[in-house]
Amino acid sequence: MKKALSIGVVGLGRLGSQYARYFTSRIPGASLHAVSDVQAGVAKAVAAETGAPKAYADYHDLVVDPLVDAVVVMTPTKLHGEVVIAAAKAGKAIFCEKPLTLDIREGRAMEAAVAKNKVFFQLGFMRRFDRAYAAAKRQIEDGVIGEPLVFKSTSKDQFPPPVEYLRPSNSGGLFIDMGIHDFDLARWYMGEVSSVFSVGGALAYPEIGKVGDVDNGLSTLTYASGKIGMISLSRSGIYGYGIQTEIVGTKGTLQIGYDRETAVLVMTKGVISHDTVPGFYERFEQAYISQLQDFVDNVRHDRKPPIVCQDGIAAQQIAIAATKSLHSGRAEAVKA
Repeated sequence: MKKALSIGVVGLGRLGSQYARYFTSRIPGASLHAVSDVQAGVAKAVAAETGAPKAYADYHDLVVDPLVDAVVVMTPTKLHGEVVIAAAKAGKAIFCEKPLTLDIREGRAMEAAVAKNKVFFQLGFMRRFDRAYAAAKRQIEDGVIGEPLVFKSTSKDQFPPPVEYLRPSNSGGLFIDMGIHDFDLARWYMGEVSSVFSVGGALAYPEIGKVGDVDNGLSTLTYASGKIGMISLSRSGIYGYGIQTEIVGTKGTLQIGYDRETAVLVMTKGVISHDTVPGFYERFEQAYISQLQDFVDNVRHDRKPPIVCQDGIAAQQIAIAATKSLHSGRAEAVKA
Protein backbone atom coordinates (compact mmCIF):
# COMPACT_ATOMS: atom_id res chain seq x y z
CA MET A 1 0.00 0.00 0.00
CA LYS A 2 1.25 3.45 -0.92
CA LYS A 3 1.64 6.28 1.57
CA ALA A 4 -1.12 8.81 2.11
CA LEU A 5 -1.73 10.83 -1.05
CA SER A 6 -0.81 14.50 -1.22
CA ILE A 7 -3.64 16.15 -3.18
CA GLY A 8 -3.76 19.22 -5.41
CA VAL A 9 -7.18 20.60 -6.41
CA VAL A 10 -7.42 22.65 -9.63
CA GLY A 11 -10.55 24.82 -9.95
CA LEU A 12 -12.18 26.23 -6.85
CA GLY A 13 -15.77 26.88 -7.76
CA ARG A 14 -18.54 25.77 -5.41
CA LEU A 15 -17.82 22.05 -5.79
CA GLY A 16 -14.06 22.37 -6.17
CA SER A 17 -13.82 24.35 -2.93
CA GLN A 18 -15.92 21.72 -1.21
CA TYR A 19 -13.66 18.95 -2.49
CA ALA A 20 -10.67 20.82 -1.06
CA ARG A 21 -12.41 20.86 2.33
CA TYR A 22 -13.15 17.14 2.11
CA PHE A 23 -9.46 16.37 1.65
CA THR A 24 -8.62 18.19 4.88
CA SER A 25 -10.70 15.97 7.16
CA ARG A 26 -13.12 13.55 5.50
CA ILE A 27 -10.99 11.39 3.18
CA PRO A 28 -8.70 9.01 5.11
CA GLY A 29 -5.45 8.30 3.31
CA ALA A 30 -5.21 11.74 1.72
CA SER A 31 -4.16 15.26 2.66
CA LEU A 32 -4.55 18.58 0.87
CA HIS A 33 -1.22 20.07 -0.20
CA ALA A 34 -2.15 22.63 -2.88
CA VAL A 35 -5.04 24.44 -4.52
CA SER A 36 -5.20 26.42 -7.75
CA ASP A 37 -7.63 28.84 -9.35
CA VAL A 38 -7.31 31.49 -12.05
CA GLN A 39 -8.55 33.93 -9.43
CA ALA A 40 -5.48 34.14 -7.22
CA GLY A 41 -7.52 35.63 -4.36
CA VAL A 42 -9.85 32.64 -4.37
CA ALA A 43 -6.92 30.22 -4.24
CA LYS A 44 -5.35 32.10 -1.34
CA ALA A 45 -8.66 32.24 0.55
CA VAL A 46 -9.32 28.49 0.17
CA ALA A 47 -5.73 27.70 1.16
CA ALA A 48 -6.08 29.86 4.26
CA GLU A 49 -9.40 28.22 5.18
CA THR A 50 -8.21 24.64 4.64
CA GLY A 51 -4.61 24.99 5.75
CA ALA A 52 -3.25 23.93 2.34
CA PRO A 53 0.46 24.85 2.24
CA LYS A 54 0.37 26.04 -1.38
CA ALA A 55 -1.95 28.28 -3.41
CA TYR A 56 -1.32 28.73 -7.13
CA ALA A 57 -2.95 31.02 -9.69
CA ASP A 58 -1.51 28.89 -12.53
CA TYR A 59 -2.38 25.20 -12.52
CA HIS A 60 0.88 24.40 -14.31
CA ASP A 61 2.70 25.26 -11.10
CA LEU A 62 0.49 22.88 -9.14
CA VAL A 63 0.86 19.88 -11.45
CA VAL A 64 4.67 20.09 -11.41
CA ASP A 65 4.86 20.57 -7.64
CA PRO A 66 7.00 17.59 -6.53
CA LEU A 67 4.99 17.23 -3.32
CA VAL A 68 1.69 16.71 -5.18
CA ASP A 69 0.90 13.02 -5.78
CA ALA A 70 -2.57 13.39 -7.29
CA VAL A 71 -4.41 16.15 -9.15
CA VAL A 72 -8.16 16.64 -8.78
CA VAL A 73 -9.54 18.52 -11.82
CA MET A 74 -12.56 20.70 -11.01
CA THR A 75 -12.24 23.41 -13.66
CA PRO A 76 -14.99 24.30 -16.16
CA THR A 77 -15.43 21.41 -18.59
CA LYS A 78 -13.82 23.23 -21.51
CA LEU A 79 -10.53 23.31 -19.54
CA HIS A 80 -10.50 19.66 -18.43
CA GLY A 81 -8.42 18.50 -21.38
CA GLU A 82 -5.44 20.79 -20.95
CA VAL A 83 -5.25 20.22 -17.19
CA VAL A 84 -5.54 16.43 -17.45
CA ILE A 85 -2.91 16.24 -20.19
CA ALA A 86 -0.52 18.46 -18.21
CA ALA A 87 -1.04 16.36 -15.07
CA ALA A 88 -0.48 13.14 -17.03
CA LYS A 89 2.79 14.48 -18.46
CA ALA A 90 3.84 15.35 -14.90
CA GLY A 91 3.21 11.75 -13.86
CA LYS A 92 0.40 12.50 -11.41
CA ALA A 93 -2.61 10.36 -10.55
CA ILE A 94 -5.73 12.16 -11.79
CA PHE A 95 -9.35 12.50 -10.73
CA CYS A 96 -11.45 14.49 -13.22
CA GLU A 97 -14.98 15.76 -12.68
CA LYS A 98 -17.61 14.96 -15.32
CA PRO A 99 -18.16 15.58 -18.20
CA LEU A 100 -14.79 14.41 -19.48
CA THR A 101 -14.70 17.10 -22.16
CA LEU A 102 -16.88 18.98 -24.65
CA ASP A 103 -14.98 17.58 -27.64
CA ILE A 104 -14.54 13.89 -28.44
CA ARG A 105 -11.17 14.47 -30.15
CA GLU A 106 -9.90 16.13 -26.98
CA GLY A 107 -11.27 13.21 -24.97
CA ARG A 108 -9.24 10.82 -27.13
CA ALA A 109 -6.16 13.00 -26.59
CA MET A 110 -6.73 12.86 -22.83
CA GLU A 111 -7.08 9.08 -22.99
CA ALA A 112 -3.87 8.83 -25.03
CA ALA A 113 -1.94 11.03 -22.59
CA VAL A 114 -3.07 8.90 -19.66
CA ALA A 115 -2.00 5.71 -21.47
CA LYS A 116 1.32 7.11 -22.75
CA ASN A 117 2.37 8.35 -19.33
CA LYS A 118 0.98 5.28 -17.53
CA VAL A 119 -0.81 7.32 -14.89
CA PHE A 120 -3.90 6.47 -12.88
CA PHE A 121 -7.07 8.24 -14.10
CA GLN A 122 -10.58 8.15 -12.65
CA LEU A 123 -13.61 10.05 -13.91
CA GLY A 124 -16.22 11.45 -11.54
CA PHE A 125 -19.75 10.16 -12.14
CA MET A 126 -20.85 10.42 -8.52
CA ARG A 127 -24.30 8.85 -8.97
CA ARG A 128 -22.59 5.48 -9.36
CA PHE A 129 -21.39 5.93 -5.76
CA ASP A 130 -24.78 6.88 -4.30
CA ARG A 131 -25.98 4.07 -2.04
CA ALA A 132 -29.29 3.68 -3.85
CA TYR A 133 -27.83 3.67 -7.36
CA ALA A 134 -25.06 1.28 -6.32
CA ALA A 135 -27.59 -1.05 -4.66
CA ALA A 136 -29.72 -1.06 -7.82
CA LYS A 137 -26.67 -2.04 -9.89
CA ARG A 138 -25.99 -4.99 -7.59
CA GLN A 139 -29.64 -6.07 -7.75
CA ILE A 140 -29.59 -6.00 -11.54
CA GLU A 141 -26.39 -8.06 -11.58
CA ASP A 142 -27.98 -10.51 -9.13
CA GLY A 143 -30.98 -10.96 -11.44
CA VAL A 144 -33.53 -9.57 -8.98
CA ILE A 145 -35.64 -7.96 -11.75
CA GLY A 146 -34.67 -10.43 -14.46
CA GLU A 147 -33.43 -9.02 -17.73
CA PRO A 148 -33.60 -5.18 -17.87
CA LEU A 149 -35.80 -4.01 -20.74
CA VAL A 150 -36.58 -0.31 -20.29
CA PHE A 151 -34.52 2.50 -18.74
CA LYS A 152 -36.23 5.70 -17.58
CA SER A 153 -34.53 8.63 -15.87
CA THR A 154 -35.62 12.12 -14.83
CA SER A 155 -33.42 15.00 -13.70
CA LYS A 156 -34.91 18.32 -12.58
CA ASP A 157 -33.10 21.38 -11.28
CA GLN A 158 -35.16 23.66 -9.08
CA PHE A 159 -33.94 26.73 -10.99
CA PRO A 160 -31.43 27.18 -13.84
CA PRO A 161 -27.81 28.26 -13.39
CA PRO A 162 -26.77 31.71 -14.69
CA VAL A 163 -27.57 32.16 -18.37
CA GLU A 164 -23.95 32.86 -19.29
CA TYR A 165 -22.95 29.48 -17.89
CA LEU A 166 -25.68 27.82 -19.98
CA ARG A 167 -24.26 29.16 -23.23
CA PRO A 168 -23.43 25.92 -25.11
CA SER A 169 -19.86 27.07 -25.78
CA ASN A 170 -19.36 27.01 -22.00
CA SER A 171 -21.57 24.17 -20.77
CA GLY A 172 -22.16 22.08 -23.88
CA GLY A 173 -25.91 22.58 -23.55
CA LEU A 174 -28.65 20.82 -21.58
CA PHE A 175 -28.07 17.29 -22.87
CA ILE A 176 -24.30 17.42 -22.28
CA ASP A 177 -24.09 19.46 -19.09
CA MET A 178 -27.15 18.13 -17.27
CA GLY A 179 -27.95 14.90 -19.09
CA ILE A 180 -24.47 13.39 -18.95
CA HIS A 181 -25.22 11.64 -15.62
CA ASP A 182 -28.38 10.08 -17.05
CA PHE A 183 -26.62 8.95 -20.23
CA ASP A 184 -23.86 7.39 -18.13
CA LEU A 185 -26.43 5.53 -16.04
CA ALA A 186 -28.22 4.39 -19.19
CA ARG A 187 -25.01 2.63 -20.29
CA TRP A 188 -24.02 1.42 -16.82
CA TYR A 189 -27.32 -0.32 -16.20
CA MET A 190 -28.29 -1.59 -19.66
CA GLY A 191 -25.45 -1.42 -22.18
CA GLU A 192 -24.57 0.58 -25.26
CA VAL A 193 -26.99 3.02 -26.90
CA SER A 194 -27.19 2.99 -30.70
CA SER A 195 -29.43 5.99 -31.45
CA VAL A 196 -31.18 8.93 -29.81
CA PHE A 197 -34.15 11.12 -30.68
CA SER A 198 -34.56 14.41 -28.78
CA VAL A 199 -37.02 17.26 -28.51
CA GLY A 200 -36.83 20.35 -26.33
CA GLY A 201 -37.36 24.06 -26.00
CA ALA A 202 -36.78 27.17 -23.94
CA LEU A 203 -40.25 26.82 -22.45
CA ALA A 204 -39.90 28.45 -19.03
CA TYR A 205 -36.95 30.78 -19.56
CA PRO A 206 -36.86 32.45 -23.02
CA GLU A 207 -33.49 33.99 -22.18
CA ILE A 208 -31.97 30.50 -22.28
CA GLY A 209 -33.18 30.15 -25.85
CA LYS A 210 -31.44 33.41 -26.75
CA VAL A 211 -28.03 31.89 -25.92
CA GLY A 212 -28.81 28.77 -27.96
CA ASP A 213 -29.92 26.28 -25.31
CA VAL A 214 -33.17 24.76 -24.02
CA ASP A 215 -34.52 24.50 -20.47
CA ASN A 216 -36.57 21.32 -20.95
CA GLY A 217 -35.75 18.32 -23.10
CA LEU A 218 -36.66 14.69 -23.72
CA SER A 219 -34.53 11.96 -25.30
CA THR A 220 -35.68 8.50 -26.32
CA LEU A 221 -32.93 5.89 -26.51
CA THR A 222 -32.62 2.78 -28.64
CA TYR A 223 -30.03 0.32 -27.39
CA ALA A 224 -27.81 -1.83 -29.59
CA SER A 225 -29.68 -4.79 -28.05
CA GLY A 226 -33.03 -3.39 -29.22
CA LYS A 227 -34.10 -2.33 -25.70
CA ILE A 228 -35.37 1.19 -25.13
CA GLY A 229 -35.03 4.12 -22.76
CA MET A 230 -36.24 7.63 -22.04
CA ILE A 231 -34.55 10.58 -20.33
CA SER A 232 -36.31 13.76 -19.20
CA LEU A 233 -34.32 16.89 -18.29
CA SER A 234 -35.65 20.13 -16.82
CA ARG A 235 -34.19 23.39 -15.54
CA SER A 236 -37.59 24.36 -14.12
CA GLY A 237 -38.39 21.83 -11.40
CA ILE A 238 -39.48 24.69 -9.09
CA TYR A 239 -40.54 22.46 -6.17
CA GLY A 240 -37.00 21.18 -5.59
CA TYR A 241 -34.21 19.03 -6.99
CA GLY A 242 -35.67 15.86 -8.48
CA ILE A 243 -33.57 12.85 -9.53
CA GLN A 244 -35.35 9.57 -10.20
CA THR A 245 -34.49 6.49 -12.25
CA GLU A 246 -36.50 3.40 -13.10
CA ILE A 247 -35.40 0.13 -14.70
CA VAL A 248 -38.14 -2.22 -15.90
CA GLY A 249 -37.17 -5.87 -16.14
CA THR A 250 -38.75 -9.19 -17.05
CA LYS A 251 -39.28 -10.10 -13.36
CA GLY A 252 -39.79 -6.72 -11.75
CA THR A 253 -38.94 -3.04 -11.60
CA LEU A 254 -36.40 -0.95 -9.69
CA GLN A 255 -37.19 2.64 -8.74
CA ILE A 256 -34.39 4.88 -7.46
CA GLY A 257 -34.66 8.32 -5.89
CA TYR A 258 -36.88 10.40 -3.67
CA ASP A 259 -38.50 13.83 -3.42
CA ARG A 260 -38.86 14.03 0.38
CA GLU A 261 -35.66 15.27 2.07
CA THR A 262 -36.72 14.84 5.70
CA ALA A 263 -38.68 11.81 6.96
CA VAL A 264 -41.54 13.93 8.26
CA LEU A 265 -45.09 14.23 6.90
CA VAL A 266 -47.26 17.17 7.92
CA MET A 267 -50.92 16.11 7.98
CA THR A 268 -53.59 18.78 8.38
CA LYS A 269 -57.19 19.03 7.24
CA GLY A 270 -57.33 18.07 3.59
CA VAL A 271 -53.56 18.26 3.13
CA ILE A 272 -50.59 15.92 3.58
CA SER A 273 -47.26 17.56 2.80
CA HIS A 274 -43.51 17.17 3.18
CA ASP A 275 -40.34 19.07 2.35
CA THR A 276 -38.29 18.58 -0.83
CA VAL A 277 -34.64 18.08 -1.76
CA PRO A 278 -33.16 21.58 -2.17
CA GLY A 279 -30.24 20.83 -4.49
CA PHE A 280 -27.62 18.47 -5.88
CA TYR A 281 -25.21 18.95 -3.01
CA GLU A 282 -27.76 17.94 -0.36
CA ARG A 283 -28.88 14.94 -2.43
CA PHE A 284 -25.44 13.61 -3.35
CA GLU A 285 -22.98 14.87 -0.72
CA GLN A 286 -22.14 11.38 0.54
CA ALA A 287 -21.77 10.13 -3.04
CA TYR A 288 -19.21 12.88 -3.72
CA ILE A 289 -17.25 11.88 -0.63
CA SER A 290 -17.51 8.16 -1.45
CA GLN A 291 -16.17 8.62 -4.98
CA LEU A 292 -13.18 10.64 -3.71
CA GLN A 293 -12.48 7.98 -1.08
CA ASP A 294 -12.69 5.33 -3.80
CA PHE A 295 -10.19 7.30 -5.92
CA VAL A 296 -7.72 7.60 -3.05
CA ASP A 297 -8.08 3.94 -2.07
CA ASN A 298 -7.68 2.77 -5.66
CA VAL A 299 -4.44 4.73 -6.13
CA ARG A 300 -2.99 3.66 -2.79
CA HIS A 301 -3.84 -0.02 -3.27
CA ASP A 302 -2.95 -0.18 -7.00
CA ARG A 303 -6.51 -1.03 -7.99
CA LYS A 304 -8.02 -0.34 -11.39
CA PRO A 305 -10.29 2.71 -11.69
CA PRO A 306 -14.01 1.89 -12.00
CA ILE A 307 -14.70 4.81 -14.39
CA VAL A 308 -12.17 5.66 -17.10
CA CYS A 309 -11.80 8.02 -20.07
CA GLN A 310 -13.69 5.65 -22.35
CA ASP A 311 -16.75 5.81 -20.08
CA GLY A 312 -16.69 9.58 -20.34
CA ILE A 313 -16.27 9.46 -24.10
CA ALA A 314 -19.12 6.95 -24.51
CA ALA A 315 -21.53 9.01 -22.39
CA GLN A 316 -20.47 12.14 -24.28
CA GLN A 317 -21.15 10.47 -27.62
CA ILE A 318 -24.74 9.79 -26.54
CA ALA A 319 -25.12 13.38 -25.28
CA ILE A 320 -23.71 14.77 -28.53
CA ALA A 321 -26.11 12.64 -30.57
CA ALA A 322 -28.99 13.83 -28.35
CA THR A 323 -27.98 17.46 -28.92
CA LYS A 324 -27.63 16.91 -32.67
CA SER A 325 -31.09 15.31 -32.76
CA LEU A 326 -32.59 18.30 -30.96
CA HIS A 327 -31.50 20.53 -33.85
CA SER A 328 -31.99 18.10 -36.76
CA GLY A 329 -35.44 16.89 -35.73
CA ARG A 330 -34.59 13.26 -36.44
CA ALA A 331 -33.06 10.31 -34.64
CA GLU A 332 -29.26 10.41 -34.65
CA ALA A 333 -26.86 7.49 -34.48
CA VAL A 334 -24.46 7.35 -31.55
CA LYS A 335 -21.03 7.32 -33.18
CA ALA A 336 -18.55 4.81 -31.78
